[in-house]
Amino acid sequence: MSENESTLMGIDQDRVEGWIAANTPLVPPLTWTRLVGGHSNLTYKVQDQRGTLAVVRRPPLGELQPKAHDMNREYRIIKALWETGVPVAEPYGYCEDPAITGIHFYVMGFVHGQPLGSTTDADTWLPVDKRGNARESFADTLAALHLVDPIARGIGDLGRHDDYAGRQLKAWYRSWVTSAADAELDDPRVHSLHDWFAAHRPVDGPVRLVHGDFGVHNCLFDDDGRITAVLDWEVASLGEPMADLAYLLNMWLEPGEESARGGSMTAKPGFGPRAQLIARYSAVVGGIDETKLQYFIALNHWKSACIVHGVYTRYKRGQKSSVGVDMQGFVDAARRSLELAETSVAKLGL
Repeated sequence: MSENESTLMGIDQDRVEGWIAANTPLVPPLTWTRLVGGHSNLTYKVQDQRGTLAVVRRPPLGELQPKAHDMNREYRIIKALWETGVPVAEPYGYCEDPAITGIHFYVMGFVHGQPLGSTTDADTWLPVDKRGNARESFADTLAALHLVDPIARGIGDLGRHDDYAGRQLKAWYRSWVTSAADAELDDPRVHSLHDWFAAHRPVDGPVRLVHGDFGVHNCLFDDDGRITAVLDWEVASLGEPMADLAYLLNMWLEPGEESARGGSMTAKPGFGPRAQLIARYSAVVGGIDETKLQYFIALNHWKSACIVHGVYTRYKRGQKSSVGVDMQGFVDAARRSLELAETSVAKLGL
């Protein structure tokens, strides 16, 4: 729905359109449409006088946590990846002047594509004979990302270059430990696995950009099943490529499998097994360290338990309403993730 005739949430329309006219290829006045669903930031689709579509993105209203919703970081990543072979929206401009609309924002091109948020979407938009294309596109896209040298692309200052596994362990163990009392939920496996992971941290490889949430839910697809854009770079960081691949593999379920948090559309016919995904990715990047990959598969399961535990804790603290929420489901998911982590560690035989 167009919001031109009412006040745009978080947008001073006259000032923003003035800035856009001076700093981007767009020609105002613009038609504005709020994009909702899956967007923690305020995101608008706009159309200019020539019919060109674009997207304006700014942080949510209200007080923000330090380093959260960093539009400059997100814009720099997109700009660095543009024309590298990684499918992202074209960067149009970043506004750092809060006098324009009270906070920073950026403008990027609009990318046509279909999101696949559920198995129903897969049934509707991705025929069985196109799902193999999607698998290949996932492997090719992630490999393309991990072949980009962030230093050469000007984003080598996004964060530390060393000890990615150690940084992940520290952050998510702290989350579990500081939440356990309020959650009234602890598990000795969290602590023993943490110690094992810390003692067996793999040697760092060349620093690469890690998306951190690369999956079906953060991609757009064309009618042929190919990825047209990778979305939501908010949690991207410098780190270990195998962490991204492990995350994708843990969500890439095969027929008859179920993850800690339920099923996955990839278990439907046509998507193919994880082995094909790994083989394609490996061929593009020139080979992978399978032991390191297995380590990060295990670590990701452990991290998933910590994430679910954190969400559960917010409900227990009353920070979110638990009315109608399956609270036991969070507990079961955390425990199942820990079981998967133990099984994955055992495969390493260390």
